[in-house]
Formats: sequence, structure tokens, C-alpha cells
Amino acid sequence: MKDSNISENDVITQPVKIAARNVQVYYGDNHAIKDVNVEIDDKTVTAFIGPSGCGKSTFLRCINRMNDTIDICRVTGDIEIDGEDIYDRKVDPVQLRAKVGMVFQKPNPFPKSIYDNVAYGPRIHGLARNKAELDDIVERALKRGAIWNEVKDRLNEPGTGLSGGQQQRLCIARAVATEPEVLLMDEPCSALDPIATAQVEELIDELRQNYSVVIVTHSMQQAARVSQKTAFFHLGHLVEFGDTDKIFTAPEDPRTESYITGRIG
Repeated sequence: MKDSNISENDVITQPVKIAARNVQVYYGDNHAIKDVNVEIDDKTVTAFIGPSGCGKSTFLRCINRMNDTIDICRVTGDIEIDGEDIYDRKVDPVQLRAKVGMVFQKPNPFPKSIYDNVAYGPRIHGLARNKAELDDIVERALKRGAIWNEVKDRLNEPGTGLSGGQQQRLCIARAVATEPEVLLMDEPCSALDPIATAQVEELIDELRQNYSVVIVTHSMQQAARVSQKTAFFHLGHLVEFGDTDKIFTAPEDPRTESYITGRIG
């Protein structure tokens, strides 16, 4: 950080965490993402907004190589995290996904106990030497997921028995249990009621103290509430990227303005 007098949460001072250059994504013959260039800051919430099918979730999935699992998908260009090319042949996608956590649209707890849901990642990545260390990791993750107080007396009960909002916070706890540096969220509130949504949004704001958070949302109000930076996607192009306040109040591109005012969507 250049100036130690500036507070750590001041977005201006945050270094770049993720850098994408000339990223193209193809599904067979369909050119889904076209020439995306963007730099995403550390310890910042960045929102991807745009109409359905515009490429925002596809681009999000490039950041932890989830598209690798789709046979017909091809990604070109460069995506770096902390200056390291994540598509380099030397990079193990499994290790990458420990560093880049993911939370999906629909809460998807494993059919296991609450404890085992959170312990799963740390176990497969060998992050705990014994049961006591694993207990600490699980407790810390559940606290970071803002659900510890609700589940601490029922850790052996199935995660699937929780309410929708609790399940999503459990999935966030599961994602942060491997101590990732980046947290990707693909419409994490779209299946939740307003109260659960507010809880998750509050949690997202807390998480940015430790992570670079990237959230895809169909709700412009949500983007305005939780993010410091916003990227507007349209027809596979990243049309505009900048401070959230500016994107919503003084967008430079007429397509952004049309979307924000409801003329396209």
C-alpha cells in the first residue's frame, strides 16, 4: 500500500487481485464472451450486472476454471490472480478452487452434517493436522458465514435441514473454510426471501475485509447496496466498468444507461 495513512478499507488503495486481458469464451461455435479486459481489486466487492444471457456468469466461472468442466467450452486470453496465470498448464484447478471459493445461485449443501459440510474442503486439502484444528477451522468458517450462533448446538444435524437462508450462509462458510483469497458468488440471493437476502448482503459487506468478492446479480438494487465496483455486461461484451456510484448515477455508455433506467433488460 502506497500511503499508510489511508484506511485499509479505502477502495482507492486496494491492489489489483484479478486481471483479465482479451478473454474470449466459446461454447462450440457460440462466441459467448468477447474481448473482456478488467482489473478487479482486492478486499472489494465487485458486482457483475446485465440482462440474462449477457455473459456475466460465464465470465465469473472463468475465474476459478469452472468452465473446464464443460466439454464444448473454450477459453482464450489471460486471467491472472496475483500476477499468476491461472490457465497455465502448471496450475492445478483443484488447488485453484481452494484459493477461489464459489457460492452458487441455489443453496447446495452436501447431504452431510453441518460440521462435515464445512470440514469437507479443509479435509481434502489437508489443512488440519488433527481433530482439534479441524474443529477450529469449522468454527471460524461458520462464524465468518454468520451462522455459528444458530448451528453451534446442532453441528451433527444435516445441513439440508436448515432454512434456505441458513443453507446459503452454510455454503458461504463452506466456501471460506479453505481460506480462499477470492470469493465468487453467482446470484447468491436469488432463491432467498427478503430477510435472508438482507442477512447475506450484510455478510458480503463483512467478507470484503478479508476477500476480493465478485458477485453476479440480476438485482441492480443489490449491486448498488453491496458493491464498490460494478461491471455491466451486454451481449458478451464488458460494456462499462467503474465505481458503483458512478455507473449508477453517471454512466458513460448509452447501453449502460438504457439498462439502468429499464429500457433494455
